[in-house]
Amino acid sequence: MEVILLSDVDHVGLRGDVVSVARGYARNYLLPRRLAEEATPARVAELQKRDTLRARHEAKTADQAQEIADALSGAVLRFEVKAGPTGSLFGSVTPTDIADEIWNTKKIRVDRRKIESDPIKRIGRYEIPIGLFEDVRVEVKTEVIPEGGALPSDEELAELEAAERAEQEAEAPEESVELEEILAEVDAAEAAEAETEAAEAAEPGKSEATEAEAEAEAEAEPEPEWRTDANAALADE
Repeated sequence: MEVILLSDVDHVGLRGDVVSVARGYARNYLLPRRLAEEATPARVAELQKRDTLRARHEAKTADQAQEIADALSGAVLRFEVKAGPTGSLFGSVTPTDIADEIWNTKKIRVDRRKIESDPIKRIGRYEIPIGLFEDVRVEVKTEVIPEGGALPSDEELAELEAAERAEQEAEAPEESVELEEILAEVDAAEAAEAETEAAEAAEPGKSEATEAEAEAEAEAEPEPEWRTDANAALADE
């Protein structure tokens, strides 16, 4: 199923991309969460027209790209976002967010696909590399700040990240033990099944003999009292 992404989605694509995904993934995840919409011919044509208009603002030559690089080299992009106590974001700052901020603050159009950065998921200071034109590149200073607060120093940021890493490592053994227990149960079940199959293969006539014995026992069992009474009544009739 083809859909148009309304937001950047990890491992799927960027906002505005037309992508092909499994129908169940679209129906159960992307569409209900308003992360995508169905790619109708009219909407696809509209997006193509918009992309064409935006492309007119992008660098067409190395000289133009160098002018943009000079303008961006002194810029500092700032994003104020919700973050947890250890600096992890409730969400992320994506290449599309960066391209939008460059346009909003500098009126410079940059193709979001040329922003060479994974989604940012922690507060901090970053240098975001952008390929503008062939060999012309620039690194844009970017600050991701906790909402309603200030950006800690580099030392404090390192401490926050170390604290989060230690917390994750402390939780990891419990998850590892649980996983090992599950795997052990699976291995035991597979081993038991393999033993049963091996025993049946070694004695191919045993299972048939067992079935024959069961049938003989069933025939030898006395009839229930209700059945005997019913047979007697029929005989009287």
